[in-house]
Amino acid sequence: MGKSALLLARRRLLHLVMGAIALAAVSTIANAQSYPTRPVRLIVGQAAGSGSDIIARLIGQHLSDQLGQPFVVENRPGAGGNIAAEAVARAPPDGYTLLLITSTNAINAALYDKLNFNFIRDIRPIASIIRSPLVMEVSPSFPAKTVSEFIAYAKANPGKLSMASAGNGSASHVSGELFKMMTSIDMLHVPYRGSTPALADLFSGQVQVMFDAMPSSIEHIKGGRLRVLAVTTATRSEALPDTPPVGDFVAGYEASAWLGIGAPTNTPADIIATLNNKINSALADRRIKGRLEDLGGIVLTRSQEFSKIIADDTDKWAKVVKFSGAKPD
Repeated sequence: MGKSALLLARRRLLHLVMGAIALAAVSTIANAQSYPTRPVRLIVGQAAGSGSDIIARLIGQHLSDQLGQPFVVENRPGAGGNIAAEAVARAPPDGYTLLLITSTNAINAALYDKLNFNFIRDIRPIASIIRSPLVMEVSPSFPAKTVSEFIAYAKANPGKLSMASAGNGSASHVSGELFKMMTSIDMLHVPYRGSTPALADLFSGQVQVMFDAMPSSIEHIKGGRLRVLAVTTATRSEALPDTPPVGDFVAGYEASAWLGIGAPTNTPADIIATLNNKINSALADRRIKGRLEDLGGIVLTRSQEFSKIIADDTDKWAKVVKFSGAKPD
């Protein structure tokens, strides 16, 4: 091949490469502009009617309104949320299968010896939604009216108190175990299948205390059916401004539940950016923000910190799981 022919061939190759790059760029832009073109599934690892489900539907409706396609909430409860997480981890990374991430996902990393997925590796956080205090609560007939009185009563009656939870490895369980670990008190853990049956036995005095997610307990507290002793976050909650943090009585205690949205790890960055933008616009909406705060949530808008929250809690709860010897149901 002559020099001129070789030069011509190189120019043609260069044109082809540049054309391919341009086509890919146009395709990416078109993908971002057109997404979504069909319904999107938002998979929730908790039952319909739960606090997580309520929030998922609130955000899902906003995304539907903003992006012009249905965001369909699909409830897949079971195995502490692992069924839902695995379904999303194994889904095509195309933006059409999303996961409502909860603090339970971080707990499960230590609670379950063998999972068919790695949550940190296989799920990419898109945006945080809320951080929610849990509430340390007792029935109105229980003699203690403060955390200090509760600790004194528990130490005077070792092994005689029962602590309800929404299930082994739930946020309510490990928050209670953290309290036990830091106060050296002895209580029997009684796991239930969700907050609803646990609360029913707490009302009747069958169990004496529960660390419950605020969304499922706040109306019972305001209605006088439960006595709240403290919130588990480091600061007071606007939803219960007169209630002190556990940390005021147990130095260094802090626990909270949180929610966000995630997708399979290799989901395109432009789709992640689109969803992040629209979820943050939901959190800025006065009506939605007010509803989340009514449920006791503290809106989390710094999505860039969400990965760190997940990593930090994964390490923290691993230590509590080891201390408690907790095992999945």
